Amino acid sequence: RNLKNVLVISFGFLLLFTAYGGLQSLQSSLNSEEGLGVASLSVLYAALIISSMFLPPILIKKLGCKWTIAGSMCCYIAFSLGNFYASWYTLIPTSVILGLGGAPLWSAKCTYLTIAGNSYAEKAGKNGKDIINQYFGVFFLIFQSSGIWGNLISSLILSQASNKVEISEESLACCGAYDCMSEATNTTASAGPSESLKYTLLGIYTASGVLAVLLIVIFLDQIKSDQAETEKEIQKTPSFWSTFLATFQHLKDKRQCLLIPLTMYSGFEQGFLAGDYTKTYVTCALGIHYVGYVMICFSAVNSLCSLLFGKISQFTGRKLLFALATVANTACIIALLLWKPHPNQLAVFFIFPALWGLSDAIWQTQTNGLYGVLFEKHKEAAFANYRLWESCGFVIAFGYSTTLQVYIKLYILLAVLVLSMVTYGVVEYLETKSSPGTPAATKKENVGPCTQETKM
Repeated sequence: RNLKNVLVISFGFLLLFTAYGGLQSLQSSLNSEEGLGVASLSVLYAALIISSMFLPPILIKKLGCKWTIAGSMCCYIAFSLGNFYASWYTLIPTSVILGLGGAPLWSAKCTYLTIAGNSYAEKAGKNGKDIINQYFGVFFLIFQSSGIWGNLISSLILSQASNKVEISEESLACCGAYDCMSEATNTTASAGPSESLKYTLLGIYTASGVLAVLLIVIFLDQIKSDQAETEKEIQKTPSFWSTFLATFQHLKDKRQCLLIPLTMYSGFEQGFLAGDYTKTYVTCALGIHYVGYVMICFSAVNSLCSLLFGKISQFTGRKLLFALATVANTACIIALLLWKPHPNQLAVFFIFPALWGLSDAIWQTQTNGLYGVLFEKHKEAAFANYRLWESCGFVIAFGYSTTLQVYIKLYILLAVLVLSMVTYGVVEYLETKSSPGTPAATKKENVGPCTQETKM
């Protein structure tokens, strides 16, 4: 019965994020007028910061895990509905609603799987932590494929467009790092898909979200028998003010301050790929129907490398992996500055997201692991800082997306990356100095499954 509930949550999230993941990748291209798409994503992550500070414990206590999950999923459906008639009056409010629902959704899922794992372990006489890790393993195995399905749907639907035209060399000159911000010269990119195709795609995404809610409402068991345990889990969750104060008190630790650039860089680089690469390189030179295929490449490499680097980090240490990610990202940034995208170079459009996925896998797994090692005694405050600064990176990256040319954004990305590696190097030096007998790379990384969920 517990495994059934784990599968229900897993497939519910798969359906929900199939829709959201596909929509997020398309925002900068689908709603490009006046930068509405990227502005909505910036607002969304700002709302997520506020939501994560105080909403989860309140909603889970009042509604329970099941109904918090179902209610939060409805916030994602609202965003899909807002895209049907995208304007500042529909998309921005629905982005706020999604942002507010994001944190309770993930917290309720974490709480539910934790309680279910402990409950089964107690009855079966097994170790609770082992069962919880198994449940989270099943969840992420199913959930991680959502990036592939959502983007595949968008590309298959949008490739049905009958109004495809040959992109002129003059239009291609406005693609890439030195984009013509004020000129909508690329007829394929600026025209976008037909209304019927757009509504078909949004209809499928909305239906996917509705199915996710129905799956949770009908098949997920309410944990009534473990109400006391639920209360116990909620009591462990600090209140808004204690979280707020602990988050900023944690900044007294200079290692946390030094890790801010690295944490923000995670948001910057993900924001650039989703907001700028998809629009200025892919949509501009190939057309919007290629965005999904390119993002599938990113998602697939990211998932495989996350699994791979999580395993090999115990042999290589994190310093070598951080160096690999830095080299890969730096090479990509320099190449993107020099490259003029052209449809004849189709393979190159996929090489960049593949390398970006490799780098992002390292930033996600190793930065989470680094926080777990350095701040083992203050995990809650440390990971609250992680979520705060990464979300700030997203907000800033999407916020300036429409006001700066791509080459300036690439220089900013490179500058933040260099600063991140300098401050990270100082952290490693401080760690080596404080415990010369125990190199930081060999310490056991104790990171809970809920700390990995930094993405929406």
